[in-house]
Amino acid sequence: MNLKKWSYLFWTTLCLGGAISLIIGLSLQVFQQEFSNFNGPVDIMLNVLQLILSGCMISVYSQMGFFAYLTLNYIAFGIFKKAWPYVQVLLTVIVWLDLMFLRTLLAGDTVTNGVNDIILGIVVLVVALVVAYFKVKATNRSAFIPTLFLMIAVTTIETLSALTIGNMATWFVYVPLAACNAYQVLILHRILDKKES
Repeated sequence: MNLKKWSYLFWTTLCLGGAISLIIGLSLQVFQQEFSNFNGPVDIMLNVLQLILSGCMISVYSQMGFFAYLTLNYIAFGIFKKAWPYVQVLLTVIVWLDLMFLRTLLAGDTVTNGVNDIILGIVVLVVALVVAYFKVKATNRSAFIPTLFLMIAVTTIETLSALTIGNMATWFVYVPLAACNAYQVLILHRILDKKES
């Protein structure tokens, strides 16, 4: 990885995060009928700018998590050796179950919040499986577990700040994070010029 390749990854992920946040933010505002609160075109333009900047910040957060995972992966292979994939599977299952059930049980939330958590957990799993499928197709079978770990465990940890705010905030943060993480993991082997094996 050199500066040119990292710069390409940074700027394309930044643009993706801004675009996805704009789309998801406007969709949520239409769904909640919030456009009646705007007082003219200046408010609308400021809203659009705020959504794009929020997406850019979310994409930077995603990139920090992605490079933190790459560093953790490198160190963990040295410590755990062949056991590291099994550790990743265990941690992924724990984080996924925590996302769906444990938070609701410990916080004593209502049934509605429990259903929202289960829906979010199912979406997270389906997105992770789809991304892992395409990563394996583009590289090799050994990429399946690390991709699942990134798309479930790392993305859930990155989304933690929004999980306590509310359902709409969770979706506003999760969708750009998942898109940015998926983009980074799917394009990394191309940027590094790794051949299929």
